[in-house]
Amino acid sequence: MSVTDRTPQREIQQAAPVKSLQVMTINVHKGFNVFNRRHILPELRDAVTTLSADMVFLQEVHGEHKKHSLRYHDWPGVPQYEYLADTMWPDFAYGRNAVYPDGDHGNALLSRYPILHYENRDVTIHGTERRGLLHCQLAVPGQPTVHAVCVHLGLRQKHRLLQLRLLCQLLDSIPDDKTVIVAGDFNDWQLKADAVLTECGLREAFVDCKGGPAKTFPARWPLLCLDRIYVRHASCRNPRALYRKPWSHLSDHVPLIAEIGL
Repeated sequence: MSVTDRTPQREIQQAAPVKSLQVMTINVHKGFNVFNRRHILPELRDAVTTLSADMVFLQEVHGEHKKHSLRYHDWPGVPQYEYLADTMWPDFAYGRNAVYPDGDHGNALLSRYPILHYENRDVTIHGTERRGLLHCQLAVPGQPTVHAVCVHLGLRQKHRLLQLRLLCQLLDSIPDDKTVIVAGDFNDWQLKADAVLTECGLREAFVDCKGGPAKTFPARWPLLCLDRIYVRHASCRNPRALYRKPWSHLSDHVPLIAEIGL
């Protein structure tokens, strides 16, 4: 994907330099609340827009679902990630991972700034649920290309460790002087990811600022540290886990938000 016509390259170059980015990550649970009892995507969109994040990392987001579109009167007529982007995030990218007869789902990135290029790397381990790494390159005013990777790893530790190694291979292909933000649902309840990703130069926002990762699952009684925000060649400030309503009722995961200094 190239820079969109809505944001010409000259406008990007002439815009005031951006010194920090507000980033958010959330597993949207395919637009349903805990136990899939209620479709809550409109409420989720309203809540996300109140935070004014520059980048939103989404996991378990539908591109399409034919049966749901017939069953739910408020099911959007566009892909879920486009519906969530609305008018606040002019650029978005989608990495389709799982495909089935009624539709598909995967990871997505919503961005206030143009996405120059993106690719979805398949990190599925044979015989397991489809997984991918959505790698986007963004044009942020006053900065070299910013790299963002949206992650949703597998449920088994052995598979996660293999997927983390594949993530490191991707990071090794990015020059060390480029800002990298990696966020998403790591399913890392055994806390093994940091040891692997530290070797790739990544630092986790909550570990750096608060001494440990945030508890994010299940949302109403968080016990497990599944969701993370990592950075390289950048700093983290004021990371927050959004534990209170409405967030605790909009997904089975607690959203995370942090300011990334460039």
